[in-house]
Amino acid sequence: MRETQPPASPSAAYAPTDRTVPTRSADRASYDRELVHAILDEGYVCHLGFVRDGAPVVLPTLYARVGERLYVHGSTGSRPLRMAGRTDPGLPVCLTVTHVDGLVLARSAFHHSLNYRSVVVHGTAHQVTDPEEKRAALEALVDHVVPGRSADSRPANTKELAATAVLRLDLEEVSAKLRTGGVNDEPEDLSLPHWAGVIPVDRQYGTPLPASDLTPGTELPGYLTAL
Repeated sequence: MRETQPPASPSAAYAPTDRTVPTRSADRASYDRELVHAILDEGYVCHLGFVRDGAPVVLPTLYARVGERLYVHGSTGSRPLRMAGRTDPGLPVCLTVTHVDGLVLARSAFHHSLNYRSVVVHGTAHQVTDPEEKRAALEALVDHVVPGRSADSRPANTKELAATAVLRLDLEEVSAKLRTGGVNDEPEDLSLPHWAGVIPVDRQYGTPLPASDLTPGTELPGYLTAL
């Protein structure tokens, strides 16, 4: 039976827990729901951490947010997907997403830093087995990377669906952390003859390169020109 999407909490913030309150730079932490969603929606690669045979493992993979739920893509042969499918009540995981916005260069090596935005999600991941939810999750994953692409490509067939696995992780134990601003040098270092400041970091897309076997006359879709 398909599991329905859990209703979003009426609260504007996630409740802090022992695992989501940082022990260092706690002033940079935020539990604001809109901020968490914005950070998640801007990226599409996460790092999924779990324990395998008593040792920690962290894997990069694609994800997409649908309401208060994350869907994570993988192969049916992937270790975490298999573990989530056979483990009751699921696979304990920690999922992270990070954006680097700037390199902060101080006069002292100690005060070099990054301007960044990150989200950490703790919870239990479950393998999606309902065919309807699985198709919807895969469409969300494709559209999250390139909005509009799922409607402009052939949907997965039965064989492809069988070879693809999807994990579901609800957004319940969540926190964001970010740093903004400039250099925080010590007062006694301000007169040192070293350049200090912030180097902005931006994500940019290059010009789309058509496949060598693309049918002549196939136009570049508008959703790609908007990237």
